[in-house]
Amino acid sequence: MNNNIAVRIYKAIQYIEENSNAKLLLEDVATKAHFSPFHFHRIFKAITGETFNNFIVRKRIEKSTDYLLHKPDKSISEIAFSSGFSTISSFSRTFKKFYGMSPKQFQESSSSRFSKICKTESKNGKIETQLEQYICNMNEHLQFIDSNAKKIDTVFINDIDVAYIPHIGPFENLGIAFQKLLQWAYPRNLMNGEHQIMSIYHDSPKITEPDKLKVSACISLNGINIDTTDINTRTIPSGKYIKANFELGIDELPNMWEGIFVWIFNKGYKINSELNPFDIYHNDFNTHPQKKCNTTIYIPVL
Repeated sequence: MNNNIAVRIYKAIQYIEENSNAKLLLEDVATKAHFSPFHFHRIFKAITGETFNNFIVRKRIEKSTDYLLHKPDKSISEIAFSSGFSTISSFSRTFKKFYGMSPKQFQESSSSRFSKICKTESKNGKIETQLEQYICNMNEHLQFIDSNAKKIDTVFINDIDVAYIPHIGPFENLGIAFQKLLQWAYPRNLMNGEHQIMSIYHDSPKITEPDKLKVSACISLNGINIDTTDINTRTIPSGKYIKANFELGIDELPNMWEGIFVWIFNKGYKINSELNPFDIYHNDFNTHPQKKCNTTIYIPVL
């Protein structure tokens, strides 16, 4: 696909994600992306695998699910309107279609902060959902972090402008997006040690299905004046983050993410679900003698 077309579509996706609680019409978003509604919808579905409306509904449901899991002080009506639903009845009806239970039932059943949502396809084609308590050994998670984290701090970061290649799908396929990012960055002399290679995680694997997970493969721009018309750009917002440094094998990274969230909750912090977690890579693990990745992760907290 023409780079310029892809950039315009992903800017539209970014606009939807940042304004999912507002009224979003196909004609308006298509206009912002400089497409006719017909061509926009066709290309949008080809890239995301979803229709415009289905994508918006899923994003709103996922946002509401995050609120239900992490903001128990919010009422169902507050969550409905904050997530972009116009009425409580439409929110409850749509939520039950996704998860097989009402938002209230979900909230009451997920008192554990480590709940896991699973979906299975029944014989009659309807989505059955299963809410399971995420069984984990807290001490093992905390011990993993204590043994492997080089340093953990609470920091405030300023805005970080990045160029990025979007990835939609399982995390293990993210390398394809980074290959494209490096192909763009090398000819522009951005791989000179002054710019950071990063990932932004827009979805939680506990909420979003693997084939719909969205990650941005990024490189920091550090305020340089460079033509970015053929690549996507965005800003990592300033805010309070838990910062943790690790040097781990690739197969240990899931334990790192799981453990750091356990550590955060154990310390009494609350996740800021308005911001996205991200990490910075300090080396190419392929060149490390033990194939280890030297990374710093940032989790937004309140």
